[in-house]
Amino acid sequence: MSDFYLKVGDSVTFSKTVSESDIYLFAGITGDLSPNHVNEEFMKRTRYGKRIAHGALLIGYMSNASSKIIEVSENKGDGSETPVSLGYDRIRFLDAVCIGDTITVTYTVREIDVVKRRSVSSIVITNQTGKEVTVATHILKWVAA
Repeated sequence: MSDFYLKVGDSVTFSKTVSESDIYLFAGITGDLSPNHVNEEFMKRTRYGKRIAHGALLIGYMSNASSKIIEVSENKGDGSETPVSLGYDRIRFLDAVCIGDTITVTYTVREIDVVKRRSVSSIVITNQTGKEVTVATHILKWVAA
């Protein structure tokens, strides 16, 4: 086994069309019923012209991608460490994600710290036209089992 479960450059993607159900289920779970997300008539009067997804929902999609990279790592590991999220940094919502948009989350390992047992990855979410709509940095730590 190598010194770490992942290597710089390891990458996974996750794609999904954001549905009205996604928005309403997330709003119901979190209680975030902002008109930005659930009031079509209100949003028609804004520059967006329609409802937009919750930023925190997009972070949830990032979490899906981090789980996928962990699945890649488990193929190399012996189970003596468990990867856990230390958090998402430098999250930027560059453009709105609307109902009906198809987003692709690309999660790429950019740094490995073998001593601290951490990986740092960049996350880029693009829409169906290839436009970057969200970016972030994610830190995973491998903790002794």
